[in-house]
Amino acid sequence: MKTARRALGSTGRNGFTLLELLVVIAILGLLAAYAGPKFFAQIGKSRAQIAQAQIDLLQKALEQYRIDTGHYPAEAMGLAVLNVQPQNEPDWHGPYLKKRIPPDPWGFGYRYRMPGTEGREYEVVSFGGDGTEGGEGENADVRSWD
Repeated sequence: MKTARRALGSTGRNGFTLLELLVVIAILGLLAAYAGPKFFAQIGKSRAQIAQAQIDLLQKALEQYRIDTGHYPAEAMGLAVLNVQPQNEPDWHGPYLKKRIPPDPWGFGYRYRMPGTEGREYEVVSFGGDGTEGGEGENADVRSWD
């Protein structure tokens, strides 16, 4: 039996040595260290793109609201008027969105300002990953006029 094992090239060893396992773990660690940051950077970019697409949808709904009523909603009324008719708005022909207003990709609500900054009639803003105005990278604001 021993001669048959040697003839097949088997040394009778089962499993891996500790050194082999450490080499494999080190290689996997290096791959994760290289690919991880690139992967997570793409997630941040994707969230910003989703936020911009949702803001574009909200802008189209606001434009339709303005066409029907002759004005944009007051800031105090907010974006809720795109789904629910205000009491004093007889020319409202909504709802202007098929579903309720979604949160931004970071789980915060979109901010509606009327009038907007820098002379704009209005603006819709997501404050990014940190939920506060300003920031860089994934925490950067996404605005309707970007």
